[in-house]
Amino acid sequence: MWEERVYYTYIMTNKGNTTLYTGVTNDIGRRTYEHKTGKGGVFSSKYKTTKLVYYEENKYILNAIDREKEIKGWTRKKKEKLINENNPLWEDLAKDWFDEI
Repeated sequence: MWEERVYYTYIMTNKGNTTLYTGVTNDIGRRTYEHKTGKGGVFSSKYKTTKLVYYEENKYILNAIDREKEIKGWTRKKKEKLINENNPLWEDLAKDWFDEI
């Protein structure tokens, strides 16, 4: 039996909500941990995008990648609208995911 995979398109921001990073992953926990511990890559390390403010699930990787590209092409205002509709206080959705951070 095949295990169903889930793919995530997500948006991270920094402490002041001034920088938005959009990405895609098959493991939202691992990827968020990488961002929070400075192992998320050059951009996320430089801009300290450690707060998960939005994510959505997709059944297919190509759909998740297409969605990532779509969101990356949006204006900041449109990205903010998406976040505000789902997380109006811009809370860190992963704040309780890790004990050691």
